[in-house]
Amino acid sequence: MEPLSQTDAFARIRLLRSPNVGPVSYRQLLRRFGTAEAAVAALPDLVRQSGAGYRVAAEDRVAAEIQAVRSAGARYLFHDSPDYPPLLAELEGAPPILICRGDMALAQRPCVAIVGARNASAAAVKLARMFAGELAEAGFVVVSGLARGIDGAAHQASLTGGTIGVIASGIEIAYPPEHADLQEAVAAQGLLLAEQPPGTEPLARHFPSRNRIIAGIAAGTLVVEAAPKSGSLITARLAGEAGREVMAVPGSPLDSRSQGCNQLIRDGATLVQRTEDVIELLTSFQGQPRSVLRETAADWELAEADSDPADIASLLTTAPVAVDELVRQSGASAGAVQLALLELELAGSLVRHAGGRVSRS
Repeated sequence: MEPLSQTDAFARIRLLRSPNVGPVSYRQLLRRFGTAEAAVAALPDLVRQSGAGYRVAAEDRVAAEIQAVRSAGARYLFHDSPDYPPLLAELEGAPPILICRGDMALAQRPCVAIVGARNASAAAVKLARMFAGELAEAGFVVVSGLARGIDGAAHQASLTGGTIGVIASGIEIAYPPEHADLQEAVAAQGLLLAEQPPGTEPLARHFPSRNRIIAGIAAGTLVVEAAPKSGSLITARLAGEAGREVMAVPGSPLDSRSQGCNQLIRDGATLVQRTEDVIELLTSFQGQPRSVLRETAADWELAEADSDPADIASLLTTAPVAVDELVRQSGASAGAVQLALLELELAGSLVRHAGGRVSRS
């Protein structure tokens, strides 16, 4: 593809930074209007039609963000760039724009995510270093989230072989603070990625979004140690939803830090004990993982459809529901349903969830 003009790149950033425009609605707006400039121009009318006020990101705010990205020594990576991570691009909710520092060629190589507990045991940290170092030597790029514990150990062991750090903050903010040197080393020797604009502090709601990028970049996710309901399990579940390999190292049932991994294995993740186990799974991965997580069905009830098939809003509850189910229940075309959902999202009345599900906000 031809390089983006500065005008088009500016419009894309402005479109994504506009309130209530997320990854899915961003792509729908681009498809509908052809260019980001046209979508930005149409956005005020679309928002007014949905009953909300004028909402488009201010030009001076976008200009200030672009300057901050440059000052941090970073650059933008757009979803249709040839440098964009190929497996991540397959996800419906992949970030339309990433901010990056480092060697983008690493994202084109076979990647494996290694995640786990922040308060990891000494044995688990040693295991993480072993897996990461040996996988890097075998030609895999190790992806993790630069958190304490397992993440930090995985990055340190794979710095020379190839590592990608995905953070939940702005590209210039190090979290945790004690990993500032490690984050700088990842940016200098590997690749550092951020979805949030510069100046964004890492908030709780940003970490699941960060986790979907980690899971999406890699062909497989290895959980070394994790407690129940931890962020590492979110990453593993997202990897399973994306059709990637999910692997876990078993541990003692007496240690709460191992219960998450043991639960993953019980639910269908592949038990691994050696680096060779991981390499075997990933080298044979052709889009059909051997690991199968048994996801619990969503507990929701769908409201009865109105006589008007286009009345999508009446079908939504606060419980997530698949868009295909809305199409079936409403009797409207898929295009009409997507358009109605887009208008609801722009009005701030819709929340999008993993797996292409939506709910009322």
